[in-house]
Amino acid sequence: MTLTARYDFVLLFDVKDGNPNGDPDAGNMPRIDAETGHGLVTDVSLKRKVRNYVGLVNDCAPPHDIYIKEKGVLERTHRAAYEAIGATGELAGEAGKDDKKKAKRKGSEDSVRKARDWICKNFFDVRTFGAVMSTGVNCGQVRGPVQLTFARSIDPIVASEHSITRMAVATEKEADAQDGDNRTMGRKHTVHYGLYRAHGFVSAFLAKQTGFGADDLELFFKALEDMFEHDRSAARGQMATRGLYVFKHDSELGNAHAHSLFDRLGVEPNDPAVPARDISAYRVVFDGQQVNMGQEIQAAPGVKLVRRC
Repeated sequence: MTLTARYDFVLLFDVKDGNPNGDPDAGNMPRIDAETGHGLVTDVSLKRKVRNYVGLVNDCAPPHDIYIKEKGVLERTHRAAYEAIGATGELAGEAGKDDKKKAKRKGSEDSVRKARDWICKNFFDVRTFGAVMSTGVNCGQVRGPVQLTFARSIDPIVASEHSITRMAVATEKEADAQDGDNRTMGRKHTVHYGLYRAHGFVSAFLAKQTGFGADDLELFFKALEDMFEHDRSAARGQMATRGLYVFKHDSELGNAHAHSLFDRLGVEPNDPAVPARDISAYRVVFDGQQVNMGQEIQAAPGVKLVRRC
């Protein structure tokens, strides 16, 4: 079923004694805003968890296959698309040696369009988030209807560094150097507690271009609700989705600005003087009123707010 309405949403999730999103350029420390001390989680990290969840529950079978897979080779998918549409003769490197212009284009305009449409039809993450597929075998570009911001912690976080010991070594050389003591020292970074907030947007117009439908939207929201349940790791500690607040507009264009709706949904500490260590330290209110699970609120003319979890 085609989407006929615009959606905006707020995602709240927390971490306890874990690293929600390490920064490889900073020794894998939790990402942080250097000026304010607030924690950050990238949109790419959240999308990875959505992809993993959708692939898990659908066994990566079309139309819910995943384009950006871990250790994947994207050009293999591009070639599969050309084979599916019967345009194998236009694959990169297969044009005649004298036809340099055709070889450079890597597919006619019609073939690129058909290949792009085939990938959108079969791969959930492409028709949801979009993708740049013009490298190697050209399958064009897709602008996805679902977009996410970085998540930012409600309060500044404190990142701790812990020394850890592995009671083994990797090589005989290390064992000889330690005279059989065989220990390896390491480091681990954690956030004591952090509640993070991300914003998201769903465009009905772009959904029509990629084939993203109502069933896809429901699966996406379900992934946001349950993605941490199947993404456990000792490094990430305890993480959970704590709230998904969805604003549904009555029209494709929308009936209110997203920022004006987001500004009215507040996450407030119950006691700012006490360091937060779990979700009970906060309250979530819309225009000063608590929103219960499943409750529907008229947020603005033509806009309804529903708390999904």
